[in-house]
Amino acid sequence: MNNNLQESWQSKPLDAKVESGAVVKDFVSNVMTYMAAALAISGVMAYWFGTNENLFSYMITETGSLSIFGWVTMLAPLGLVLLMGFGYKKLSSTAMLSVFIIYSVIMGISLSSIFYVYQMGSIATTFFITAGTFGLMAVLGYTTSTDLSKMGSILYMALIGLILAMVVNWFMSSAVMDYIISGIGVLIFTGLTAYDMQKIKRIGAQVSHESEEGTKLALMGALNLYLDFVNLFLFMLRFLGNRN
Repeated sequence: MNNNLQESWQSKPLDAKVESGAVVKDFVSNVMTYMAAALAISGVMAYWFGTNENLFSYMITETGSLSIFGWVTMLAPLGLVLLMGFGYKKLSSTAMLSVFIIYSVIMGISLSSIFYVYQMGSIATTFFITAGTFGLMAVLGYTTSTDLSKMGSILYMALIGLILAMVVNWFMSSAVMDYIISGIGVLIFTGLTAYDMQKIKRIGAQVSHESEEGTKLALMGALNLYLDFVNLFLFMLRFLGNRN
């Protein structure tokens, strides 16, 4: 938080500080509600497609490669994320919410393959471990007075390096490298959870959650936390999951 914001906060009367704290909590509550709803939608779709052979057959061809529908479900989420990011100013809050819901549905379908790769018990265990880790880091990011901006910048640079390493390992197919990448991925998204939560808290202190702008910012915050959770879960699953 910059000096001007700190001075402004310190100069506020007690009632204003309490009101500001309540506004932040309302904004963060909205963000968490959107994120939780999106995760629930994705979870239902992933389980539905992942445990139904007829539905999952739409994802792959007879030779085992991705079908056109499979490629759409793999690539569309990226396009929808870009749409929300670059179309933020032009899209209404209702349109952004619609895109977020569609994104959650398609993302869930794309995650259905984990039920064919990993044991059900392993998926459930990893999910609860992820939820606990995510919750702990979210609380840390919300309550800490330490500025996490520098850590966030470092983590995003590390994320770029991780993506490049994943691309390289896609050609190398090294099990050892995959194990290392998974471990690093867990560390990166664990840290990003705390960083993003602190950023969301700061945004909440500057906007009204009931305004059009506040709703759109809450949706973007929910998207960031959703991505943190899902990626943390997937990397943990690769790191800890028992395969079929």
